[in-house]
Amino acid sequence: MSRQVIVITGASSGFGALTARALARAGHTVYASMRETQGRNRPQVEAVEAFSKQNGVDLKVVELDVASDVSVEAGIAKVIAAEGHIDTIIHNAGHMSFGPAEAFTPEQYAELFDINVLSTQRVNRAVLPHLRKQGKGLVVWVSSSSTRGGTPPYLAPYFAAKAAMDSLAVSYAGELTRWGIETAIIVPGAFTRGTNHFAHAGSPADTARVAEYSQGPYRDVPEQALKGLASLEPADADAATVATAIVDVVNMPFGKRPFRTHIDPSEDGAEIVNGVADRVRAELFRRIGLEDLLKPLSGNNRL
Repeated sequence: MSRQVIVITGASSGFGALTARALARAGHTVYASMRETQGRNRPQVEAVEAFSKQNGVDLKVVELDVASDVSVEAGIAKVIAAEGHIDTIIHNAGHMSFGPAEAFTPEQYAELFDINVLSTQRVNRAVLPHLRKQGKGLVVWVSSSSTRGGTPPYLAPYFAAKAAMDSLAVSYAGELTRWGIETAIIVPGAFTRGTNHFAHAGSPADTARVAEYSQGPYRDVPEQALKGLASLEPADADAATVATAIVDVVNMPFGKRPFRTHIDPSEDGAEIVNGVADRVRAELFRRIGLEDLLKPLSGNNRL
């Protein structure tokens, strides 16, 4: 296994924090990116520094707000200046919401899409020129089983945003292979424990619409949805398995990584649907004469 320089977004908590630590333990140089490193996330910065020192690993924090072009450019530039290159970028930053779809304002939808979707475009535009120039790299996208699995109610803005991000990841994949850049899509299921996803979920701004739903025929839906999701999750389900899966994918040889990796203890069906969709994509590429775009080319084989 070769030591890689890795940047992961949204690494202050949840899958991001778990993955940053796991990758550092695996021997990589890892930059855990997060916003407000001198403000509300200062305790997380100190936790990263303590972990790095106690475990003798190369884990660092870089200030990077995925909602800001300026911050993204500055954060990536800082890593390049320190390391000379980046091998892997992991798109993990995201935010969840919970409530009736109608009660969220259009502005809330836009904000959630900005965090979950547009953020990846900001980061890609900052990182990909470096990866393309060096002729080799890995882009990891942390998607969600909700994009094609079971979609319980009251999570519409989050599901829509993750579906958009997943679609973007698929499109990018075929546009990067001839540059020697590999794509890996990680698909976690609905882990209701071990992350702050549900605890920190956003709420609808239109409380009057929320009240109409909570007093009408859907009044039992929020409790049942959350209770039902939790009941599907095995008692031994561990969010850390997502981090382990990402480490395994990163450590695989170039060109041998799976296009998708599912980690879904609840088995909501996403793996089945994704399997069909990805096969259809591959078949279309073959039919239109672009089969070579399905696998990344090594530096020796690039045009």
